[in-house]
Amino acid sequence: MAMVVLGVIADTHIPDRVRRLHPEVIPHFRAAGVQAILHAGDISAPAILAELEQVAPVFAVRGNRDWLWLPHLPSKRCLDFQGVQIGMAHGHGSWKQYLWDKPFFYRHGYQHSRLLPRLQAAFPDARVIVFGHGHTALNQWIDGQLFFNPGSPHLPDRKDLARSIGVLRISAENEVSGEILALSNQAGSATLA
Repeated sequence: MAMVVLGVIADTHIPDRVRRLHPEVIPHFRAAGVQAILHAGDISAPAILAELEQVAPVFAVRGNRDWLWLPHLPSKRCLDFQGVQIGMAHGHGSWKQYLWDKPFFYRHGYQHSRLLPRLQAAFPDARVIVFGHGHTALNQWIDGQLFFNPGSPHLPDRKDLARSIGVLRISAENEVSGEILALSNQAGSATLA
């Protein structure tokens, strides 16, 4: 078996918060040779999935902003690549959890620690857990699981964070590694006025 390379993206918010996909996303995924793309939600419109499918097959989950145009997407999914189980969810949880988290994040800022226990409970047997929601990248092993959030290619949570996407690599020996790819602050993905 050869290495499997997966592109990972989340929180694109097209066209509700930005006009178009960051111009470096497609070239980065092509250069990495991705065989599939995982979109961890807050897609906002189906056209972005079609654009990404020009590079590789796309597996997506529904984020809290996808209820109108993409209600058919699952809220979570389990995928298997080369014997490595990957759990994927947007990360906001149920609507009750989302509404409970909102005032906390407003007061204290986004914190992965608020979401990780619910993600771990949702995917206890997954070796990798891919999620989005916070617009903040994470590539961290915790108790034998890789928690991987690619950040956002358009809207990082804070000004000191880079716009970003991610790549997961699964070796022939089933070793997993993640990489966060920083994107420039190009005007091509300008936010809507």
